[in-house]
Amino acid sequence: MTDREIVEMFFDRDEKAIKAVSEKYTSYCSKIAANILGSYDEAEDCVNEAFMKAWESIPPHEPELLSAYLGKLTRNIAINTRRRSLAGKRGRGDVVFEELSELIGGGESAEQSLDVKALVREINEFLYTLPELKRNFFVCRYWYCDSIDEIAAEFAVSKNKVYITLNRVRKSLREYLRKRGYDL
Repeated sequence: MTDREIVEMFFDRDEKAIKAVSEKYTSYCSKIAANILGSYDEAEDCVNEAFMKAWESIPPHEPELLSAYLGKLTRNIAINTRRRSLAGKRGRGDVVFEELSELIGGGESAEQSLDVKALVREINEFLYTLPELKRNFFVCRYWYCDSIDEIAAEFAVSKNKVYITLNRVRKSLREYLRKRGYDL
């Protein structure tokens, strides 16, 4: 079944849409959530919640790319779950998020949170300037929260190459954002 057909089922309020999404995207969404949470048991709850949020939000939303839409829902739920579980536990931050927070800050101020959409656009524009391999490393690490080992295996390169490439990309991104007026 195509994504277009599944989205049409959502619009028709056909409950078979949830089953279709589950069959097609459970594995994909579970990997995203498990990478963030470190547990497939916790990930299962996030995936189920993401599918229910899709049911509640389609319509009115009509995702152009269903996999990305479901991935984003799952990722946001998993991040919020992780934050709740770490609340009040000092020194238990996530390495992946710490890597980026050094670059773009924690977003503590209201002014920063209002600028999130502009920042996302800037990061996306920066990513399109990168060669495909560097862009893929970045997305795998900071969107899917893949480990350095997983990225190295996926692209058949050394862990050192992935680590160094990501470090250089973060430095380039920092400079790119500074040139566009972001105070980092």
